Amino acid sequence: MRDQVLWRKTGRIASLLADSLNIDAERALDILYNSRTYSLLINPESGLQLQSDQYILIDLLRELEA
Repeated sequence: MRDQVLWRKTGRIASLLADSLNIDAERALDILYNSRTYSLLINPESGLQLQSDQYILIDLLRELEA
């Protein structure tokens, strides 16, 4: 069950990222999967899974700016 929830959350974040950067979904997933933010997201001990999709998107966009 937890994997399905995380899978859907990842999809929503990728969709938000695609909209924010005006890129296609495949590119957004590639960016997300190769980010530090995603590494934290898949680690339940980080607590990032409990944050909103928008919060995670902002964290990811900050990471991309750096």
